[in-house]
Amino acid sequence: MKMFATTTAAALMASTSAIAQIETRSVTFTNEGQTLTGTLYLPEGYEGSSLPMVVVTGAWTSVEEQMPRVYAKEMVERGFAAFTFDFRGWGKSGDLPNNVRFVENPSAKSSDIRAAFEFVASLPEVDATRINGLGICASAGYMVDAVSGNDLVQRIGLVAPWLQNKEIVEAVYGGAAGVAGLIEVSRAADSAGGQIIPAAGPEGAEGVLMPIGGYYYEEDRGAIPAYDNKWNNSGWEDWLTYYPADHATGLTQPLAVVHSEAAAIPQGVQTFLQSYLGDATLEMLENVTQFDFYDNPEDVTRAADVMAEHFNITDNNDR
Repeated sequence: MKMFATTTAAALMASTSAIAQIETRSVTFTNEGQTLTGTLYLPEGYEGSSLPMVVVTGAWTSVEEQMPRVYAKEMVERGFAAFTFDFRGWGKSGDLPNNVRFVENPSAKSSDIRAAFEFVASLPEVDATRINGLGICASAGYMVDAVSGNDLVQRIGLVAPWLQNKEIVEAVYGGAAGVAGLIEVSRAADSAGGQIIPAAGPEGAEGVLMPIGGYYYEEDRGAIPAYDNKWNNSGWEDWLTYYPADHATGLTQPLAVVHSEAAAIPQGVQTFLQSYLGDATLEMLENVTQFDFYDNPEDVTRAADVMAEHFNITDNNDR
């Protein structure tokens, strides 16, 4: 692995900062028999040659109108087309039964991202030789899996990535006993045909996946009308046995990561990079929390600058 430090692409920003308006187009595509809803982001009044593309995915339980939309707009302002979508069983995508709706299924979500890459590669607005993936928080792992071995994708970027392995899972979820208990909850919920609980709530709330307040519970941040705010306990086993920090060896595309020691599980990034054999750019920002990366303007701008610089590199030897 080659590690590179990053600097802000000042020249790039000077040339693209004039883009003030963004055009959006609602679209649908299919994967494994289900219809997914997404949004194509373009500079307003776009016409002419095709644009490099960034497919953006967000944190667990999220919908496309949350942090994916924030970063999609940032990418368009820097000269890219961007694409966001709702995963099957979330938001506007997939009319699924309760036992599979609102389930955080890493395999299914990675499959949806691969389908999204195939879809955008067919669009006339998109330069199919310059397709990139940007995964935020939990979807960082899904994005790694979707990009690995995928010749459609040139480069990958991860913002505030949640990259866990068995050790991190046990540290976060109450040790081996805590993990085993949640897996039993998962199996019981699945046997009952699904058990849906609130995803977010005020600090200390009982019966809530994330009783921490903050982004998901604030109406001017993540608690938007489009947010499902639901979690299916059937998904615990898939989530707790998913170890994307160990998946680096399958990734060959150049990688950029923006994270912070003040954000969630930065140790997962170090574990991942130890096994990654490609070219990596790592930018560790100071005192930036996980939720800050989702919508705090200053931190989003810094992360987006790094990603734009990374995605603007074209090299025939990238893969």
